[in-house]
Amino acid sequence: MTRPVQVALLGECMIELQGPAFGTLTQGFGGDTLNTAVYLARSGGAAFEVHYATALGDDGLSQGMLDRWEAEDIRTDLVQRLPGRVPGLYMIELDDSGERRFVYWRDSAAARAYFDAATTPLEDQAANWDAFYLSGISLAILPPAARERVFALMQQLRARGAAVIFDNNYRPRLWPDVAVARDVFARAFELATCALITADDHQLLMGLPTLEAAVAAAQALPCPELVIKRGASPTLVRAAGSTQWLEAATEAVLRVVDTTAAGDSFAAGYLSRRLARADAVEAARFGNRLAGRVIQHRGALIPREVMQDLMA
Repeated sequence: MTRPVQVALLGECMIELQGPAFGTLTQGFGGDTLNTAVYLARSGGAAFEVHYATALGDDGLSQGMLDRWEAEDIRTDLVQRLPGRVPGLYMIELDDSGERRFVYWRDSAAARAYFDAATTPLEDQAANWDAFYLSGISLAILPPAARERVFALMQQLRARGAAVIFDNNYRPRLWPDVAVARDVFARAFELATCALITADDHQLLMGLPTLEAAVAAAQALPCPELVIKRGASPTLVRAAGSTQWLEAATEAVLRVVDTTAAGDSFAAGYLSRRLARADAVEAARFGNRLAGRVIQHRGALIPREVMQDLMA
């Protein structure tokens, strides 16, 4: 029997509130890398074991999230429970076109303290990982010393041939200034074997005048494999070992309900196929197909049944 691909993802999951201010709110949970973990477990099936590394508190909300992750086949052996701490919280407000505005309460979230201990389950089990996935948000919430440990882990994994995937999610409010963010992202790009680039985020990070300039800058990044997402335009892909840029069509969606987790689900779809040895264009097409399904429903994590036909 083939051994499942062991994937570890690092980040933060928060309590999600969705609805109008002072109106009826729907409670859920979400976070960029956790969203990716769930969609990867769903779309990859038994071919993958998906492990999520974060810290939570010892409160009921933290336990409720853990229970729900395990119901999604997410392995929680890398989660640290920190007494007295609580998860972060965010609220989503949507406009009529499905675009969202976030309000956060996360400054004292437990996930920021994941590397406060001398070692972590993620580092202790480094020899197990076939792939390691993190994002710009994963790095933004950590103090500088913790980031150095993440970079050391990335270097260690890449040196032994594991896949190291960096998603460039950039949220300016999480960084002390743009210069720090640029330095941290540059190091992550150098250590990753694959970078998933949202062109809008790269444009904002680098202060570039046009989206075309952002795409050109992203194409020059040092990662062996690059995927550049350009909204509704075809996704650009350059596979490791190739110098050729190819296009993967996006999915036409008649009515966008909620763009939350569009990039996160794309990443899961891409990785579910790429780590299973599909070519990069096929993987990007599947990522776009999954993202197209997700944005037709509300919330970061859509009901399993509405994507049943896409699951492995």
